[in-house]
Amino acid sequence: MSYFFLSEPPYLLLLFGILISVACGTAFEKVLKNNVNKWYQTPKSENPDSVQTPSLFLPFIGICLGIFLFLGAGLEVVINAWKISLAIALPLTLITGRLVWSQLGKLLVKLQQGGSQALDLEDLF
Repeated sequence: MSYFFLSEPPYLLLLFGILISVACGTAFEKVLKNNVNKWYQTPKSENPDSVQTPSLFLPFIGICLGIFLFLGAGLEVVINAWKISLAIALPLTLITGRLVWSQLGKLLVKLQQGGSQALDLEDLF
């Protein structure tokens, strides 16, 4: 009988994680640019709740999934235990993803309400 074994250091999962993140990041960029162009073409009276759309959230979830795979595989190289490495990678990915998503929402609301002049870099920090 022939058995299939994954390679001990999960270099293939590291590569898949990076590729998934880059592919979803490209889709995220295109959707974000499309949404911003629509906001500039519509009147300012549009509802600011429409900033974070499902079409923007889906590529973001893909980015988070790729980061989770990359972190999990990278930690597995160091720790050499899948359960522990995934237990560390999951909360790191969820917390970071939530923080980035909320910050992105705040920035997009500012951009929609005040245009590009509202994004003063000194106010962000």
